[in-house]
Amino acid sequence: MGMTRQRPGRRSANGTGTGRGAPRSRHGSETPNRKGEKPPAAAVGNGHRFDFHLHLSQYWPQPEVNRYDLGLDFTVEGLTREMDAQGISDGLLLQLESAPGVEATLEEAELMFRASGGRLWPTSTVDPTRGADEVAHAVALWGQNPELRAIKLYPGYRHFYPHDERLAPVYRFAAERQIPVLYHQGDTLDPMGKIKFSRPIEVDEVAVDHRDVNFVLCHLGNPWVEEAAEVVYKNENVYTDTSGLVWSPRLPYYERQIARAQRRMENALAAMGTVDRVLYGSDWPLESLELATRMIESLDYPRAEKDQILGGNARRLLGKRRRSPA
Repeated sequence: MGMTRQRPGRRSANGTGTGRGAPRSRHGSETPNRKGEKPPAAAVGNGHRFDFHLHLSQYWPQPEVNRYDLGLDFTVEGLTREMDAQGISDGLLLQLESAPGVEATLEEAELMFRASGGRLWPTSTVDPTRGADEVAHAVALWGQNPELRAIKLYPGYRHFYPHDERLAPVYRFAAERQIPVLYHQGDTLDPMGKIKFSRPIEVDEVAVDHRDVNFVLCHLGNPWVEEAAEVVYKNENVYTDTSGLVWSPRLPYYERQIARAQRRMENALAAMGTVDRVLYGSDWPLESLELATRMIESLDYPRAEKDQILGGNARRLLGKRRRSPA
C-alpha cells in the first residue's frame, strides 16, 4: 500500500520555490486555491511564442551537416525570419560547451542579443571539469552581466554529473539571481560524449538539495522520456523542454520519427499530469521551427494549455525582459 506524496508549495510568480506546502494534484495543472478557483493560465497567442532552446554560434559543431536543411541561413537574420514565420517573438539562445571559455560565451551572447534587437536572450555555460577556479571565474563574470537569463550545462559532453560538488557555486548564483539551470540530456552530437552523465534521474538529487533553483531537463530527457517525466512530476522546481526530439529529415524513417516523438510527448504529459512546467523548444538548427511548433499544436490539449507550452510557461519562468539593446 503506497503512501500519498506531498508536493512542494506553489511557485511564486517569478518561478522561484516557496518551500513545502499544499499538495499538488497530478491530474491538473494547478491545485485549486482556497476559494476553489484555479489561477489563470499564462496567455500567449501566435506572435508571442517563446522558443526555449535555440543555437546560433560560431562554435556550432560541423555546421555543414548539423542542420535540418543544408541550405539553411545560419545567421541572426535567417533565424529571426524563421521565428517570424512561426509567430515566435523571442527565444533563449543557448551557448555551447565547445566555446573556448566563459568570456567567449558572454561575448557571443551579447553580440546575438544586440543583432537580434533583443529577441535572442543571452545565456552562458561553464565546464566544472576544468576545476574550481574556472567555475569561480565564470560566476564572477556572470555577476557582472545583469542580462544573463539562464545557465546551460553539458554533463554528457564534459563527463560530469549534475550533483558534482564543483557546481555548488553555480547553483548558489542561480538561486541568488533567480535564473534557471538547464541540462543537456541524452545523446550527444559528439561520439566521445558519455550519456550516462545525461540521465534525468541524476538531476533528482540536485533538485531536492537545491529547492530554491529551477532546473530544466532539455530534450524531454530523450531517450529517457518517462524518467524525465517522473523527475518533473516529483520536483516542482524541475521543468522540461520539447526540443530536438526528431533527427535530420535526411535520415531514413523521418515521418515515423515524428510520429514516435509525438506519442512520447503525449505519454510524458500524461505521466506528469500537468503542462505548467513544459517549455516549447526546437533545438534549431537541428530541428525546424515549423516542425517543433506543429508537434505542440498537434497535441490533444485545450488551446490555453498549448499556449502555456508555447510561451506562457517560459515567460513566467524567465520573467520579463529588462531592457532592449542600445
